[in-house]
Amino acid sequence: MPITRDVALPLTEVTLRASRSSGPGGQHANVTASRIEAVFDVAASRTLQPWQKERVRARYGPRVTAVAQDARSQALNRELALERLRDRLAGALAVPRHRTPTKPSKASRRRRVEAKKRRSEHKRGRQKPRHDD
Repeated sequence: MPITRDVALPLTEVTLRASRSSGPGGQHANVTASRIEAVFDVAASRTLQPWQKERVRARYGPRVTAVAQDARSQALNRELALERLRDRLAGALAVPRHRTPTKPSKASRRRRVEAKKRRSEHKRGRQKPRHDD
């Protein structure tokens, strides 16, 4: 199961459990185990590097879980659960880009101050005239 461009997780490291789905569905929901829970144990993984395990553990804890009970079909819910697990792991492994701090330009600072002065004058024009004027 491909997670990122560099990481692919074998399905043997993912535990799939089926259970009865909750919610409406009539007799079909009462007799079929269509809800799928995909569980990935981070510590037991032999695929992830130690730094990758630490990133996933910091975001989701020691186990990453994804559940699907949207469809009536167990096979479709299995695909949905694996897709959700893949998305979670990809999000946890994504390294955010380094932000280079920037400063406002001299012209933008000047425009900001001028706009504040114009607004102040506009508001000052609404006030009642004072007695000494």
